[in-house]
Amino acid sequence: MLSNVLGLLFLTSELVKYLSRFLELGAVLEPERPMKADKVAILSDAVRMVRQLRSEAQRLKESNEELQAKIKELKDEKNELREEKQRLKADKEQLEQQVKAMSAQPGFLTQPPSISAALAAQRQAAGNKLMPVIGFPSLAMWQFMPPAAVDTSQDHVLRPPVA
Repeated sequence: MLSNVLGLLFLTSELVKYLSRFLELGAVLEPERPMKADKVAILSDAVRMVRQLRSEAQRLKESNEELQAKIKELKDEKNELREEKQRLKADKEQLEQQVKAMSAQPGFLTQPPSISAALAAQRQAAGNKLMPVIGFPSLAMWQFMPPAAVDTSQDHVLRPPVA
C-alpha cells in the first residue's frame, strides 16, 4: 500500500512537471495570447510554429545561396575590372612614352650642312630674286605648310578653270 501511495505521488509530480512544461510552451509560442490549458491546442500551435520556422529557414537558406552566388559573380567581375585597369594603365604608360619619344624628335627635318652651304650660295647668286626651295628627296614639303595654304576647298572659286 505504501508503494502504491509513493507511485501515485511520483506520477502526480510528473504530471505537474508535464503540465507546467506545456503551459511554458504555450507561453513561449504566443506570449500575447492568454495561456491555454488544452494540451492539444498547445501541441498544434507548436507544430504550426515549427513548420513556419522550417519554411523560413529553407527560404533563408535559398536566399543565402543566391547571395553567395551573386557575391562570387561580383568578385569575378571586380577581378576582371582590375585586370582591365592594369592593362589600360600599361597601355597609357606605353602611349605616354611614345608621345615623349615623338616630342623629343624635332618636328621638321633639318638640312645637312652640305646642302645648307649650297643653298646659301644659290641665294647670294640670285640676289633679290625669289628662288624655289629645294626639298629633301622623297619627302613631301606640303607637310610643313600651314593648314590655310593646304586648304583646297575654295580653289574652284578663287581659281576658276581655264576654258
